[in-house]
Amino acid sequence: MTGGATRPVERGEDRPPAPRREADGEPSARSLLLTLLGEFVHPRGEPVWTGTLVAALGALGVEEKSARQALARTAAEGLLEPSRHGRRTRWSLTGQGARLLSEGTARIYGFMRERRRWDGQWLVLMVGIPEAQRQLRHRLRTRLTWLGLGSPAPGLWIVPDPGKATAVRGVVAELDLADRAFAWAGPSAEVGDPARLLASAWDLDEVERRYLEFIERFEQVAVRGGNDAFVAQVRMVQEWRKFPFLDPDLPVELLDHAWPGARAATTFHDRHARWHRQAQAAWDRMAQDAAQRN
Repeated sequence: MTGGATRPVERGEDRPPAPRREADGEPSARSLLLTLLGEFVHPRGEPVWTGTLVAALGALGVEEKSARQALARTAAEGLLEPSRHGRRTRWSLTGQGARLLSEGTARIYGFMRERRRWDGQWLVLMVGIPEAQRQLRHRLRTRLTWLGLGSPAPGLWIVPDPGKATAVRGVVAELDLADRAFAWAGPSAEVGDPARLLASAWDLDEVERRYLEFIERFEQVAVRGGNDAFVAQVRMVQEWRKFPFLDPDLPVELLDHAWPGARAATTFHDRHARWHRQAQAAWDRMAQDAAQRN
């Protein structure tokens, strides 16, 4: 399968840094909390007061009760640990939480930063998991989708990038599936319709729609002060971090028209750079206010 695949018209999850992919609509309090941790807490390597996180989530429209529930849930999952200071609490990332956010940050900010030339090689993975083992199937799907693989048929995974073989091997070993899996790499034998293969493995029409909505939503945003910049940046990162789950970042040789992913990536990095200083300053003010209470 070389170039010239037509745009598909029919539809066919390494370790993610974020919770399960959300449906369209408002993000959950926990999902926003993870974005805050990745943008403002993890880079500083310092504990954060409950009041800071509650205030930050409040600026994003999350009620205090929901914010506290999100904190408790994230701690219960082993990503945060509390330390008591009288009647107040500060939160620190656990080792697991720090690793999760480090991996996620690298994937999110590195996604679509460089375009690579395709040599026509594919990586194909075959792995069988019985329908009854739904949890294992979900874990495999989550990790492979995060790596950019698509599944055109049950038990079959593909990606036009043999360079991901090491990461795929790691997933298979982690999930103890070596005795059920087999993978190989090589060029297409040019049998079958490339467009149908792509359409059965990935919903590219839906990905393109989301990219265009992202561009329309954030390309023209004007911020008026630090609070606006804080909200705009968190909302934008919240949306952008979904794309590594959605878009396999196919080489241009497999697409028949100008893919909007590159423009969306430019929009993301440009706006993030513009808003970063003001957003960080707004976070600092919330942290100072929380530290001064009582």
